Amino acid sequence: MQDEYRTVAGAGVHETEVNRSRFLCALAPAATEREAQDFIATVRKQHADANHNCWAYVIGADASVQKASDDGEPGGTAGVPMLQMLLRRDMRYVVAVVTRYFGGVKLGAGGLIRAYGGAVGEALDTLGTRTRRRFRLATVTVDHQRAGKLENDLRTTGREVRDVRYGEAVTLEIALPDTDVPAFRSWLADATAGTAVFEPGGETYGDV
Repeated sequence: MQDEYRTVAGAGVHETEVNRSRFLCALAPAATEREAQDFIATVRKQHADANHNCWAYVIGADASVQKASDDGEPGGTAGVPMLQMLLRRDMRYVVAVVTRYFGGVKLGAGGLIRAYGGAVGEALDTLGTRTRRRFRLATVTVDHQRAGKLENDLRTTGREVRDVRYGEAVTLEIALPDTDVPAFRSWLADATAGTAVFEPGGETYGDV
């Protein structure tokens, strides 16, 4: 699994103008290809009168799915530069649709490549991105006497506590970077006089 990737902070639209042509870049997070395709369909419907609705998306933390469309623009002048911009910025789980309203001035192949790629780059800068990092999920089981202080110590040292369950003992669900696991085991043993039980689980991605 990829250690970290970037994605968009949220859905939004940013407009640029090049030689009287309007370029509206709509960005959105997309967890699956279906979500990306649904977003593209929504934008196409909103801008059915536009000359072109070109798109690109990257799905998977390792960018396993990459697709793009020029939507009638000359081959390789729209979707590909959009996709390249997303990849250059390490963007994942994201879909971009650039809607073009033609302004009467032809831009040529080079101009189109710069305009479509640039529209995505400017939209990312304006709308904002966030970094997501791979974390190891784990459970820590401890007696009631130590649970309150341990939870407080976990939070004050910046570790993510996802859930706390009370039973015969107290179980805390946490997430921490894989590289921190050995050091965390040692810290936990010191903090609880060796009484806590640490059980590593699966992996997930969370905001940095």
